[in-house]
Amino acid sequence: MDLTSKQRAQLRGLANSIDTILIVGKDGIGDNLVKQANDALEARELIKGKVLENSLLSPREAAEELAPLTRSEVVQVIGTKFVLFRPSHKKEKKDKIVLVQDKKRM
Repeated sequence: MDLTSKQRAQLRGLANSIDTILIVGKDGIGDNLVKQANDALEARELIKGKVLENSLLSPREAAEELAPLTRSEVVQVIGTKFVLFRPSHKKEKKDKIVLVQDKKRM
């Protein structure tokens, strides 16, 4: 699933109001972090993570390494933070994030 620029802009706007729930520290990306990210993505669809200064990974590297492991898309990387998105299959219809459709692509 590739996000269009309009969809990325929509998700960036939604990410402004959410709290950082994923922290990448000096241990990098391990099984526990991947499980935590998967659980959070299933529950919320959109999550924000932060890379601590003592981590060996840059925020871009952490986001791009975590995205394939969680089957998600990197929405943005800014400063020490990154945002990931994965549509949930279990959420009820009213709670799901509905992405804007690009009229030119249809």
